Amino acid sequence: MPCFTFVILKAMQPTAKQCPSLGSPSRRTFIKGVFNGFLLLGALPYLKAAKATSQVVPALSGTEFDLTIANTLVNISGTERIATTINGTVPGPTLRWQEGDIVTLRVKNLLTEETSIHWHGIILPYQMDGAPQISFDGIAPGKTFTYRFKVQQSGTYWYHSHSEMQEQTGLYGAIVIEPAKPEAIQSDRDYVVLLSDWTDEDPMAVFGKLKKESAYYNLNQPTVVDFFRDVANEGFGSAIEKRHMWNMMRMNPTDLSDISASTYTYLVNGHTSEDNWLGLFKPGEKIRLRFINASAQSFFDVRIPGLKMAVVAADGQNVDPVEVDEFRIGLAENYDVIVTPEHSVYTLFAQSMDRTGCVHGTLATQAGLLAAVPALDKAQPLTMADMMGAMDHTMHHDMADMDHSHMTPEQMRQMGHDMADAKTASKKTIQVHHASTEFGASVDMRVDTPRTNLDDPGVGLRNNGRRVLTYADLHTIGGTLDSRAPTREMELHLTGNMQRYTWSFDGVEYNEAEPIHFRHGERLRVILVNDTMMTHPVHLHGMWSELETPEGEFQARKHTIVVQPAQRVTFLVTADALGRWPWHCHLFYHMHAGMFREVVVS
Repeated sequence: MPCFTFVILKAMQPTAKQCPSLGSPSRRTFIKGVFNGFLLLGALPYLKAAKATSQVVPALSGTEFDLTIANTLVNISGTERIATTINGTVPGPTLRWQEGDIVTLRVKNLLTEETSIHWHGIILPYQMDGAPQISFDGIAPGKTFTYRFKVQQSGTYWYHSHSEMQEQTGLYGAIVIEPAKPEAIQSDRDYVVLLSDWTDEDPMAVFGKLKKESAYYNLNQPTVVDFFRDVANEGFGSAIEKRHMWNMMRMNPTDLSDISASTYTYLVNGHTSEDNWLGLFKPGEKIRLRFINASAQSFFDVRIPGLKMAVVAADGQNVDPVEVDEFRIGLAENYDVIVTPEHSVYTLFAQSMDRTGCVHGTLATQAGLLAAVPALDKAQPLTMADMMGAMDHTMHHDMADMDHSHMTPEQMRQMGHDMADAKTASKKTIQVHHASTEFGASVDMRVDTPRTNLDDPGVGLRNNGRRVLTYADLHTIGGTLDSRAPTREMELHLTGNMQRYTWSFDGVEYNEAEPIHFRHGERLRVILVNDTMMTHPVHLHGMWSELETPEGEFQARKHTIVVQPAQRVTFLVTADALGRWPWHCHLFYHMHAGMFREVVVS
């Protein structure tokens, strides 16, 4: 049973079972307390050193690495909190490897709970993947686990915990792998830009709030001011009917992110905006920026005002360069860009998808220079096209019986425009089939004819006057790794219930799901259909996901594929990795809520 399942069960136990007895401690409890005390003593150097090192991200290189996981006192938002750190820092040290080397990583656990490290996007034996209760037993308190594997790739990647809530509390870091052959991408300077989110709250408390009220952290809910603005623009009846329509569908068009800046502080390389992370350069130099989204729950839209970015790699794989002003980076994704600054100072700006907050740093020729910081873009609500896909949308509760007769002519026209836009954007209309398990209480939405286009930058980025990257722009150099045609297809629907805050594949949460079986060596096509209003980054461990165009041609090789609302995407997989592998949404709280499966390759 993966670690997150234990977390869910623990949260649901009665309070009396969570608390120790008030009577005399048993011998086992006494021994455990002494043992935990020794672990705390072992972690004291990290507690003492925390404030001095919390903003320093060291780099480790070579083939032998010693990593210590401990609780460390940090002050990120102005209040001291305990973080889960690697060698005392958040993020953990950047690990620099060489393609073709065999690396050995000794990971020591000074926590009082199990821990782990998953090497995200790295092709390796499943026993080294780092997913507790699937690929190994986890690292027990006080123990050291040695990872050892051959590095078979190059590029930008990252690592993070796959245990409990530790990824949210700081256990993550960057990986940079130098290629065995001379680097094809030339640059004068090279910086890792690791984006993340931090909360002073206990992540279990955050999860509990979402389970009770999924919109708890939504700062963009329609207000009285919005209502009167709609009244002024559309008339009283239209404004009333618009809200009635969304209420009937049990949806909120502003529900873009589950968690907002109301609790999150956004970071770049462990720095807040006030810290102002700095990347130095000389005018005319080529700078490589390795962007990594290591956040638990936040999509970021990234730009450097006044500076074009040439995207040269995606998920560690080199792509044909494409020049953009802005890109959206999903959870667990990586993008490498080349910039050539001519002026003395620029702002590196990353705003959250829901537009409730941002983080920014500076690229400059010397310390002390500052450039203007952009204002947050206005949050854009989801459209009917986002909700309904290419043609139609079905809900198993109120939506199926919704009476459109009371909609105003303007609302009907707007819905028609949205639907027409979706039809135009979709390269082809495909009717999908829903599993019987999608018709239960855990699923509140179903899309029957999803859109299939890859050239949509997503809500909030459409027609914003900037050149925005889309998946249709990505073309992995060298093409596919396997030219065989698929011998079978597998369709999975991304499902959920916003009110219950349950997330799943095909309406089945992990606790009730059977493993998915791949035949060793087979080539198969995976179809993902997003039946929800949320954008989901889906990560398959251990194997490459080769994204296809709507016409079935090779597009790009990735380890994490973002699926937008009411969208259908397909990718090819070669099941060349024997063993047991996780497959899950990389939205941290969605994974914990059940959007997780085990894949067995045999």
